[in-house]
Amino acid sequence: MTDPNPIDQPDPHHDHSRPSGTTPSGILPGLLKGLATTARTMVRPVHTAEYPDVKPELPPRSRGVIALLAENCTSCMLCARECPDWCIYIDSHKEEIPATTEGGRARQRNVLDRFAIDFSLCMYCGICVEVCPFDALFWSPEYEYAELDIRELTHEMPRLDEWMQTVPAPAPPDPASAPPAEVTAAAKPPRAAPAARPAARVATPTPTPAASAETSSSATPEPDPRPEEGGG
Repeated sequence: MTDPNPIDQPDPHHDHSRPSGTTPSGILPGLLKGLATTARTMVRPVHTAEYPDVKPELPPRSRGVIALLAENCTSCMLCARECPDWCIYIDSHKEEIPATTEGGRARQRNVLDRFAIDFSLCMYCGICVEVCPFDALFWSPEYEYAELDIRELTHEMPRLDEWMQTVPAPAPPDPASAPPAEVTAAAKPPRAAPAARPAARVATPTPTPAASAETSSSATPEPDPRPEEGGG
């Protein structure tokens, strides 16, 4: 009995070993196209950097690690307070500075004992560099500071000071920009000393007519109305 639905019957003339839509004439163009791509890649220059034998050329102002200029740090703790990851550790003590003039008062200043950054927590946001009011923190392009132990990624002052040597020089100022306020204030001529004021004279009050009459009457003695004794 013949199946009334011929769609479900396999086609005896169809080759089921080859995927649908693939013909011997369609394989050759794809193969040639792939070989052409390989040939173009072979003649191109290689851009692979042979690190660590060849160091990469980093773009200017690259963010590697944070360097410390210890002599500018006043231990104000502003960078540690603003750090969102709390990865900056600062220890300091106070030191008394004797008075420089006779009768002056001694002053105190903070002396930096420890400045460390835990780079396993740092997210390189740069907030500490921006908020430092004394220019003690800088971006260094140094990137070779990986360690085998995560606990050794907390780098202390000697390492941070060593990275300070790799900080690039700042870009020259724009010649069309306004001079800094410090330069403008230093270029102003010194203010002249105020002239000495003459001594104030005490004004003599001008006597009024009534006062003049009273003065003259008090100055002239009045005659004595009593008779002289022993007169004839």
